[in-house]
Amino acid sequence: MTQAAPASALPGKVNQAALIVHGADRPGIVAAVSATLSQHGANIVSLDQYTDNPVGGQFFQRTVFDLPDLVVNAPALEADLAQILGDLGMTWTLTHRAQPKRVIILASKSDHCLLDLLWRHRRGEIPMTVPMVISNHTDMAEDVRSFGIPFFHVPSVEGTDKSASEKKIIELIQGNADLVVLARYMQILSEGFLDGVGVPVINIHHSFLPAFIGAGPYKKAKERGVKLIGATAHYVTEELDEGPIIEQDVVRVNHADTAADLQRKGAYVEREVLSRAVLAHCEDRVIRAGRQTIVF
Repeated sequence: MTQAAPASALPGKVNQAALIVHGADRPGIVAAVSATLSQHGANIVSLDQYTDNPVGGQFFQRTVFDLPDLVVNAPALEADLAQILGDLGMTWTLTHRAQPKRVIILASKSDHCLLDLLWRHRRGEIPMTVPMVISNHTDMAEDVRSFGIPFFHVPSVEGTDKSASEKKIIELIQGNADLVVLARYMQILSEGFLDGVGVPVINIHHSFLPAFIGAGPYKKAKERGVKLIGATAHYVTEELDEGPIIEQDVVRVNHADTAADLQRKGAYVEREVLSRAVLAHCEDRVIRAGRQTIVF
């Protein structure tokens, strides 16, 4: 008997899965994956692949396929994939596309990235659910609740020891998220936070780093006469703002733009870049490879 799809299942995706394969390049990988899927009655919907060097390089592949009665037939398919891809020395993951990612958002006082994500979520533009929003301020509590999403206030702790507030945040996140997004969350996370959360974390910031560090970057940029305003979305690592980049973009500015104009245009780019990065992650189109990413 086929197991019913969860209530939150995405329409049209009930029998679809995404297979991510990564490892040392060698002949026969694409053929082995395709043959295995075919033997189990799966129909390939899309297939993207990339190798950074056909001789001794790394191979990356994302295959989306449709398999009738996926929930019932997936275990047998996964067993065969484990055998075949194990023999090829590949690492792999298989995710059911009908199940949206659970995304918990952390924010501070700036609302542009947070509200943009919530708006896109409500419109169904990103395959995700938002179990909660956590903030170190209460400014956006009513805005968040107007979307029907729980809001939790965890105040910042003065000084360098943030263990108490981070412990509370970790307790809220654990078991409830597949991804955490820092939507202009203006706190530096401790080294142990990522281990405690246990899921990927995406951050967004302006692309002036490291040239304009600290407060007032747009004022500093105006004083230097910059001609481009940009934003960067990346995975968070223990190295501050050094994680693998997922998405970037820029807009041109000129001498007539004020610092406020730069900030406004910067906020626009930040919204766009963050939403595209979250979308790519939620669609399983991002493969992390050391300090970089492959985004299909």
